[in-house]
Amino acid sequence: WIRSTPAYDAESLYVGGMRDLLVCLDAKTGTERWRMDFVKEFKSTLPAFGFVSSPLIVDDELYVQAGGGLVKLDKRTGKVLWRVLDDGGGMNGSAFASPVMATFKGQSQLVVLQRERMAGLDPAKGELLWTQPVPAFRGMNILTPVIYKSAIFTSTYGGKTLLYTVDQQGGRFTTSTTWSLPGQGYMSTPVVIDGHAYLHLRSQRVACINLDSGERTWHSERGFGKYWSMVARGKLILALEETGNLFLLKANSEKMEILSSKQISEQETWAHLAVYGNEIFVRELNAITAYRLVGARGTGPP
Repeated sequence: WIRSTPAYDAESLYVGGMRDLLVCLDAKTGTERWRMDFVKEFKSTLPAFGFVSSPLIVDDELYVQAGGGLVKLDKRTGKVLWRVLDDGGGMNGSAFASPVMATFKGQSQLVVLQRERMAGLDPAKGELLWTQPVPAFRGMNILTPVIYKSAIFTSTYGGKTLLYTVDQQGGRFTTSTTWSLPGQGYMSTPVVIDGHAYLHLRSQRVACINLDSGERTWHSERGFGKYWSMVARGKLILALEETGNLFLLKANSEKMEILSSKQISEQETWAHLAVYGNEIFVRELNAITAYRLVGARGTGPP
């Protein structure tokens, strides 16, 4: 039940293990270059859900939520450069969401969604620039934050769907709630196309939300699985259900438009869908399977 999606930089593969481990492998040979045991390094709590956050690579550094906080590592050696946002290992260990880079008011920032709050950090020094409480049931903030213009979109388990605006006043960064909706996300990070977020909800339904107005433009009549991993290319969205059903959707802000669907696995498919060119890679419960999209220039239905 590995939960973290590995990161790749054309030289190395960075893989998170269930017991709060991060291992760096040579991408060509599979040889281990280094490993970091966060529980051993920081005397932190062993996460009840394991290592969930996916590593973020920026130049020669790597950022990840592990060891009960946010850690910056030298990607070539595994050396810890700094650790911040220490939550004392509360809520059964490290947070779930993956960090992302953003630029607000001309300043590059690392945006991190922890179990009970979101924060903006100076990526060089780890200094806290701003913080925003994000309520969720038992700290279930799982979605990776989505940057939209000068705002951040998220949706919480047991909470709401929210857009926060990041501003600057008197040289200090501030945040405010731009709008909120009652819908609850769960584990599926949405995709954003033409200012609209396509979001799989805790209710197992799918919604389209106008990020500028906060209006929900449509809501699917039927439910789907408990989890969708989504990948967007142009106006098309591939969505893989944990039941092994793959959907091809057209991004349409007025109605849900499913172009095609196909059962591609009889096993559970909780891992995130991977797409390279016109090929799709699916990690089933007991295997990894590759598929090829068939159609005009590899963009047609599966």
